[in-house]
Parts: sequence; structure tokens; C-alpha cells
Amino acid sequence: MKLKHESECTLMSTTMRDANSSGMSASTLSLILIGPDERRRRAVAKAFTGSEAKIIRELSAYPSVDDLPAMVEEDPDCVIVDLDTNPEQALEVIENLCSSNGAITIMVYSASSDRQLLVRCMRAGAREFLIEPVLASSAAEALVRASVRKDEVRRQNTAAGELLVFVGAKGGCGVTTVTTNFAVALAKFQKVALLDLDLQLGEVALTLNLRNNFTALDAFENLHRLDTDFLSGLMSRHASGLSVLAAPDQIPASQPSTNGLERLLRVTREDFSHVVVDAGACSIEAYELLFELATSVYLVTQVSVADLRNANRFVKRYFSGSDADKLQIVLNRYNPRNLEIDEEAITKALTRPAKWHIPNDFVAAHKAQNTGVPLVSEKNHIAGAIIEMARAQAGQPAAPKKKKKFSLFG
Repeated sequence: MKLKHESECTLMSTTMRDANSSGMSASTLSLILIGPDERRRRAVAKAFTGSEAKIIRELSAYPSVDDLPAMVEEDPDCVIVDLDTNPEQALEVIENLCSSNGAITIMVYSASSDRQLLVRCMRAGAREFLIEPVLASSAAEALVRASVRKDEVRRQNTAAGELLVFVGAKGGCGVTTVTTNFAVALAKFQKVALLDLDLQLGEVALTLNLRNNFTALDAFENLHRLDTDFLSGLMSRHASGLSVLAAPDQIPASQPSTNGLERLLRVTREDFSHVVVDAGACSIEAYELLFELATSVYLVTQVSVADLRNANRFVKRYFSGSDADKLQIVLNRYNPRNLEIDEEAITKALTRPAKWHIPNDFVAAHKAQNTGVPLVSEKNHIAGAIIEMARAQAGQPAAPKKKKKFSLFG
């Protein structure tokens, strides 16, 4: 890529090696070319002809916001955008594409090398700025850098942290208490992030007695800026080492898009070995995305007719197929000595045995809620069960059980 101002090159690419001297060649990439001006679009297409890339579609008009999801579904490696016909509309397309799928490399072409325009393109998310007339050599070099970035994105996705989603079968079943204490316990063994995605009424920060200057809403409203550094600035730090992205204090006017949710999860998983999510009350589309991406899903329920009925509906709707192995059912506030519904009926309702049983300890739970001190930080019946869950997830051996001391007097 050649610009009049050589120093500007570093703004638009993370790897600016000369393609010929490095000996690299672009792997086969799929391209979408957007250019309302047919003559200029044809010239750019010609520059990319003969390279190890394929133009899968050409658009003679800037796509609307409603058209972008279909473009993203085609999974192009690169999108090349005409900047000059309508710069403002082009920048809007670039920004929306980047917020929808940060893995796409955006290239722009223009007859101008204006520095302010270049910086605006960079902020919108463009990676390559091609000056017309676009030479075949410039196109080839841009594709090499795009190919390197594609490999890096693939490597990051392969090494992504585990996604652990907690969801409640019914409101009031204690899913936030279980989620936050599990995350605190897991942070002892791993680098853990806790995301409160119950944007309507999330209480993770309150449960952990955290003051948060920023929330998940700030992440969703700044998707074009969202990377690991930006996300780190939004998170609060708990004494346990846990990083927390809190829910907003006010009920938002709308729910985030699934593209925005996917981006937040992907960026978080780049920096943390384990990402714990309090799913709260999400839309069907959000649930489906969370469960599809999840390493494990913990369905928290209680032993009551209403809870078990909802849990049954949840299991049949989302986990009756290939994702069944992801599901781990947690019976919360469990008291085996006071069950009006026996184990056989519970297993039948859940379609499988519950994997975890968390005992009922109202006094300890009530104290934790009022003080903001996690249950797993103190000795109580609940702590032992949740710590056991966290140790299993971290691949740690189960804690040895204490032997009862023998006494003549019991």
C-alpha cells in the first residue's frame, strides 16, 4: 500500500512488511466489492484479478443497515468500499460492518489521500486505504496483510476462553447468587471474567458490593471501539481477582443485537481463560446464541412444580439435540430430607439427573446479600457445593472430605 505520506501507513495496518521481500502470498480470500461508480469499481476489480482471492459479489450501491446481516452471513474475508461517491454513507457502512463482524478486513479505495479522511476511516474500522488508480501490486500486498490477519483471528478463536452460561429456570431461583459465587471460586484457579447480561434487572455488582463506573451498556454502545483494552477499562475488579462487567443501573430502552452480543463475547474470550455469564432474562435469539457458543450451560432450578416445569420446557427447547452434553443442571436450595417431590420424579421432569445439588442455607445467603461478602469466602454449606463445581470446571481434583472423628458419646 503506497500513500503520499509514508508515515500514515502505520495507521491503517498492523503488519506493513513488503509482500515480495517476506516471501508471503495471500491465501484464498473471499471479497465483496461495493462501488456505486461502475467505472471505478471495474478498475478496482481488475486490480484484484489474478490474485489468490475471489470476488464473490459486487454491489452497485451502498447497502442499508438492514442489508448488512445478509452480507455478514456470506462470511467474506474482506469488503472493499468506494469512499468517494458518498464518504459519509461509506463510513457508516464500514462502522456497521465492523460492529457486526470484527473479523472482516475492510478496505477502502479513494482518489484522495487526505489525512483527515484516512483517520476517520481508521476510527470507523477500515484496515487498508488504497489510492486510485489501484495497482495490482498494491492489491496483492493488501491481500497478504488480510491473509495474515485472517490467520491471527482464526488462532485467537481457536484459543478462545471457555464460555460458561448460567440461566435460571424461573425468576427467584437464585441464579445470580450461584453465578457470582461460582465465578469468585473459579477465579482462584483461572483468569475469569463475569458478565452480567441481565440488562433489565441485573444484580451481580450489588451482590459483590462493587461500584461500577461503566456497564455492559457502554460496551454495546461502543462496539466499533470494543477490543480487549477498551473492555478492560469498563470492568470492575473484585478482591478475588475476578473482573466484572456489570449490568446498567437503569433499564435500557432496547436489547442489544445478537451481532453486538457475539462481538462482546468474542472480545472477552480473547483475554480470559473462562468467561462466566449471568444470562438473566434474554430474548430467544440471545439465548440461542449464548447456548450455541457456550462451553457449558448451567441451568439453575429448584424443587417445585413450577420450577421443574419450566426447567423441562427449557431442556426440551434448547438441549434435546446435539447440545445436550453442554447442559449441567443445578438444584439450588436443595433439602433431601424435606422433599414433597421424590428423586425419581425430579429426574423424569428434568429428563436427566441433576449434576449439582446446592443445599439450602437461608441464614448464610441472607447475610451474604446484605453484606456483599461472597458465600464462598466463608464456611457454610452452600460454599462447599459451589466450590466443588468450580474445582471441577477448572480441572482441579475434588477437595478431600473430612473424616468424622470417633467418639464414645457420638
